[in-house]
Amino acid sequence: MSAVDRDRALAAFEGLALGDALGMPTQSMSRTEIAEDYGRITGFVDAGPRQRIARGMAAGSITDDTEQAVLLAHLLIEGGGTIDVNTFARRLLDWERTMEAEGSLDLLGPSTKAALQRLGEGVPASEAGRFGTTNGAAMRIAPVGIAVGVESIPRFVDAVAQTSEVTHNTTLGIASASAVGAAVSAGVAGAGLADALDVAVAAAEVGATRGHWIAGGDIAARLRWAIPYIASLGENARADALSEVIGTSVASQESVVAALAIAAVSEHPWDALCLAAGLGGDTDTIAAIAGAVLGATHGTTVWPARERAALVRVNRLDLPPLVDGLLALRR
Repeated sequence: MSAVDRDRALAAFEGLALGDALGMPTQSMSRTEIAEDYGRITGFVDAGPRQRIARGMAAGSITDDTEQAVLLAHLLIEGGGTIDVNTFARRLLDWERTMEAEGSLDLLGPSTKAALQRLGEGVPASEAGRFGTTNGAAMRIAPVGIAVGVESIPRFVDAVAQTSEVTHNTTLGIASASAVGAAVSAGVAGAGLADALDVAVAAAEVGATRGHWIAGGDIAARLRWAIPYIASLGENARADALSEVIGTSVASQESVVAALAIAAVSEHPWDALCLAAGLGGDTDTIAAIAGAVLGATHGTTVWPARERAALVRVNRLDLPPLVDGLLALRR
């Protein structure tokens, strides 16, 4: 891999974490509450008085989006590119217990929590995640995008499905994770933003053929509609359309589509993440996904140096060794 490829891979992981930290204080709040408590989001801020999930967290703190992506990256490297579902489940549960011991409410999402409970009850891994339709698989998928190429989209989707099986083994869960991961992978390989999003749509189509079928808007079809729709609007109307028409809930057909639409129309990646953080709803995940894709297609120069430094300082993140390990798998 060239130095440019490595820079894009690092920017993808950093973009995920930067978006996550921007959305930390606003997650699960309404747009009105966000505006009243924080005004316009332009950078990292402390969690405010109405922030329940991330109560008391300092500006620049990451949440479960980044932490689960780091966990997944370690497992991929340890397993030489493969994931043992039981080990993955055990690590996720260990992580949640650590969070609970620290008094955090930033715990596993609804699909992941339910799937791990079923797995603990003896349900096979292939069945444990059969109802997981939320964005948990998509929010943590960037390491797969760094580690696996998209020369063969079906083979790439196989890798996504393996990491999604235990918690989000559904057409919606796998399709949304495939779209995000494929866009990251294409960007790391040198694709521009538009081409990377074309690959994302193609991967979502294949991903929709995997896992247990669940009723819901098709990810690829919604991306084909949402991206030109958002692009057709004036800048001032986009936030309304994203939050009111596309949606910003934890449902993958809302938040993942919104994140990729934000990335598609962005002129300045950092401003795009700030926009995502102010939308209301699942802001940390939307900003994290947009950040991963924009980082992969632009490189680290688009991320502000001050925020990059704060991210490392506040969270003690050491992403370069993880990125190098993932790129070794790609090679």
